[in-house]
Amino acid sequence: MTGQAAQQQVNQAAAQADPPVAVRAAGEADVETAAALFRGYLDFYEVDVADPDGPRAFLAERIAKDESLVLLADVPGSGTVGFAQVYRAFSSLTLSTAWILNDLYVAPAGRRTGAGRALLREVLRRARAAGVAGVQLETAYDNTVAQGLYEAEGFVREEFHVYFHDLGAAASTAASTEASAEG
Repeated sequence: MTGQAAQQQVNQAAAQADPPVAVRAAGEADVETAAALFRGYLDFYEVDVADPDGPRAFLAERIAKDESLVLLADVPGSGTVGFAQVYRAFSSLTLSTAWILNDLYVAPAGRRTGAGRALLREVLRRARAAGVAGVQLETAYDNTVAQGLYEAEGFVREEFHVYFHDLGAAASTAASTEASAEG
């Protein structure tokens, strides 16, 4: 193969490569788009949502109150295909601010476009710029695709166990009991 033919193959491969992914912060005008992706995320994790408007209302409140950073990934020709949601936290062990990457999701149509990696890298870029000590995330044990991405981007599996005590039913019961007692 001649040098010119080899260069043509390289150029063709580059033209066929995934289009660049643009990542941007979501604003109030993006709530519907972000909510559609958020519902896909909840479906992926098999979360039963009683109120169909709940995911939209939840995101709208987080964005309006600046309680989280919501990022959206746009792929040319495919539209907005992914989102990430980050919460600010504090690290007692480092005496500094940390971020929790609570949600990262790419719709099936946007997978293998680099959208997940672009979202993850943008979270890390913004965290560095903000002087954050680190970014923490968690994922399901069987989500090996996500684990591979996180580890490839420098995340390290920690030696801590994560525990959660669900108070959802207790909180609802307590609210009902208080309402009955006051009435």
